[in-house]
Amino acid sequence: MNHPYFYTSLTRISELEERGCDVEPLDRERWSTGDYVVAEVRTRAAGRTVELSTGRVIEVAEGDLLVGALGRREATLEATGSWEAVGPDGRMHVLSGGGILGKMTSRSTDMSPLVPVTYRGHAVVDGSTTGMRDWAPDPPEREWTAPTVLLVGTSMSAGKTTAARVIIRRLKRMGLRVLGGKLAGAGRWRDVLTMRDAGADAIYDFVDAGLPSTVVPALEYRPALRRLLSLMAGEEPDVGVVEVGASPLEPYNGALAVQAIRDTIDFTVLCASDPYAVVGVKEAWEGAPGPDLVTGIASNTTAGQSLVRELTGIPCLDLRRKRDLPELDAMLEDAVGT
Repeated sequence: MNHPYFYTSLTRISELEERGCDVEPLDRERWSTGDYVVAEVRTRAAGRTVELSTGRVIEVAEGDLLVGALGRREATLEATGSWEAVGPDGRMHVLSGGGILGKMTSRSTDMSPLVPVTYRGHAVVDGSTTGMRDWAPDPPEREWTAPTVLLVGTSMSAGKTTAARVIIRRLKRMGLRVLGGKLAGAGRWRDVLTMRDAGADAIYDFVDAGLPSTVVPALEYRPALRRLLSLMAGEEPDVGVVEVGASPLEPYNGALAVQAIRDTIDFTVLCASDPYAVVGVKEAWEGAPGPDLVTGIASNTTAGQSLVRELTGIPCLDLRRKRDLPELDAMLEDAVGT
């Protein structure tokens, strides 16, 4: 069935694309996080893209109608914004490639302008407005007990997704059933799809639990996290490679996520933007598990690796280099076994 909308990747848990939807404008006081809404691209946006429900990316054009979800983003290196900041004119932005919709409140000067859109109304199915939580599954509650390789960062874009891909490949070479998961961050299908491409037997993120991003109150995040961990536990993997987006110190509830799985964490990888950031996270994040290994941008040169070891005493490897993989394998085998 053809519909005049582009369904962003935040709609992937729903049946909106298959069933289609009507549009009904709602008064601002009736909006809430995770609502599916239709927004029109209001100016020419050459080179600016959104991610579809399939994970593929398209360039948008003036007049395109996008179906996304109201949400918040607090990206330290890119942009911040929230649906709560939208005014009476309904003007907002696509805050993430995955389709988080809200008004931008700040943007890095190094970042391209966000796609500007105008609210046209809430998505309506069978006469009722709908949101992400309406489509998220409610699995039987299960405890996450699988041995876990945890990936955290000193910031966004520090190398977590790259490290996750490499680690998943190494664990698969050991003959293990691997689950890839992302517990916190801003919704984007690409990040977890790359885990599947690397060989993960199953993948999940917080979108599967009904959240566009994890910048939500803790009281809202905790039940979503329980649903997510129950979904993950149902796969019964031998090991989980679990990422916490951005850094645990940012407002994405990463610290709560880590605390929830703390007893299962056997190996912690810190992806760092520079050697001194490793020191900063260790000092600021009291009671943190590990790290057992530092990688990411800080490991790009032997100078960076040496400085990390000098400052912290923690091993530092560039996981993109073949010469460092035997040491990684040894660490993983020691941590999670075969």
